[in-house]
Amino acid sequence: MIDALGVPQSLLLLGGTSDIALAIAHRYAAVRHEQGTTLRVVLAARPGERRTPAATGLTDAGCTVTELDFEATDVESRKRVVEQAFAQGDVDLAVVAFGILGDAERAWTDPEHALELAEINYAAPVHIGALLADRFKGQGYGQIVALSSVAGERVRRSNFVYGSTKAGFDGFYLGLGEALRPFGARVLVVRPGFVRSKMTAGMAEAPLAVTPDEVAAATLAAVRDRKELIWVPNAFRYVMSGLRHVPRPLFRRLPI
Repeated sequence: MIDALGVPQSLLLLGGTSDIALAIAHRYAAVRHEQGTTLRVVLAARPGERRTPAATGLTDAGCTVTELDFEATDVESRKRVVEQAFAQGDVDLAVVAFGILGDAERAWTDPEHALELAEINYAAPVHIGALLADRFKGQGYGQIVALSSVAGERVRRSNFVYGSTKAGFDGFYLGLGEALRPFGARVLVVRPGFVRSKMTAGMAEAPLAVTPDEVAAATLAAVRDRKELIWVPNAFRYVMSGLRHVPRPLFRRLPI
């Protein structure tokens, strides 16, 4: 169960090599260590050179770690990983952290690449969300943390395929939170801006950039406070509020 401080006993990381997902897990592990208890982590990701050190790092942090093979584009893999995760016991908190940025210009000129972004960033998370919802309804409690992006709030020309997938992702998980409310489960949608991570390595840094650990800290506070939606950093809430109302002819002239 999730305790009175919002700290889970068990954690499912879907996209378990994500820098943000791992930062969330390490922060929860530290809290559990202070309490003299152990965090159980199910690390669902592709097998390979990134998953092994991620699992080792969590084990060294005092977690009990189970590794599961997970391929987001495979329907049966999505079904299997949720079934296997819950077969070990109740899952208190699930982090939906998988996704790709893709190549912004290739994404609208290469139909296969456009489809890849749509499948990984939207279709797969919708399927996973529905699978988790069914389990959490049965448990009568549970928390989903859905890692979205400010890119989905108002889709820009510069990365409109990626932004459109995040817009759909964001809308689905906000709606899922409303649907799960009567059953005792909750959804938190996290909207970071530019995050200094493996995913953005080599890219020019955008204003209001944050680290994975800063996103993790904000996420833990939001789960504790039972929030449904946050921006990281919080200043993006006001930035995006303004951008949503900029007329389209002016919006397309902005250097974003």
